[in-house]
Amino acid sequence: MSEPAKTRTHTWVINLDRSPDRLASISAQLDGLGLAWTRQRAVDARAFTPEQQALLDVPAYHRKHGKQPVPGELGCYLSHVDVMRAFLASDKEFALILEDDVQLGAELPAVIKALEQHPGRWDLVKLSAVHSGTPQCYLQLTPKTQLAVMLSRCTGSSAYLLNRRGAERFLAGLLPMQLPYDHVFDQGWVFDLKIRLAVPPPCGHDQEVATTIVMPAKRKFHWTRRLPAFAYRAGNELRRLLYGLRETVRERRQGAA
Repeated sequence: MSEPAKTRTHTWVINLDRSPDRLASISAQLDGLGLAWTRQRAVDARAFTPEQQALLDVPAYHRKHGKQPVPGELGCYLSHVDVMRAFLASDKEFALILEDDVQLGAELPAVIKALEQHPGRWDLVKLSAVHSGTPQCYLQLTPKTQLAVMLSRCTGSSAYLLNRRGAERFLAGLLPMQLPYDHVFDQGWVFDLKIRLAVPPPCGHDQEVATTIVMPAKRKFHWTRRLPAFAYRAGNELRRLLYGLRETVRERRQGAA
């Protein structure tokens, strides 16, 4: 699809070579919304190189997550890292990063346009969400959508808007992998980034599309081996809450100024 001149945002779609049906579905949605896009070849867990396998910190994953890592999780993680590198190699200010099973809402282009007008109020904006995130809204983006700080967990990484500062800081600190991608990339207090949520999210997760990440029947450790993970999560959620409260106060003060 040809791209209009001087666009500030470009879209990258993460897609496995063995999932042409998913690419057809997402491409039809993007073309229907008039969004220019590029396919990002996903890292396939069935064909890891030794160098890619070495990018998983297994002891840290065990300690923080209390489970055995799944190869597909590493493939997903590395795919998001690769798309950030592609973004920084481009001349675009912002990247709309999509996984190929996302459902795009009609409000998405308007939300992106509004976010482009407020570049100092965010570094990454989640455009889909699995949990509510207990949003604290502070900026009206469109008549239907607001920008918010999150006070609680909000997993999922199927759609988000990212600026160049965010991509640079992620690339400096995401590797090696120690947790699933969507447990890490919203830690604004770790990366010193403004992580935000569009409320309501203009994109959703297609529950009818089977995941390409194969999950074994049993991967959780016995609860006695998960105590370090419980401690990590408690500390992580406390830091998330403190970060969210601080960011909420700062954004509302900025809005009132």
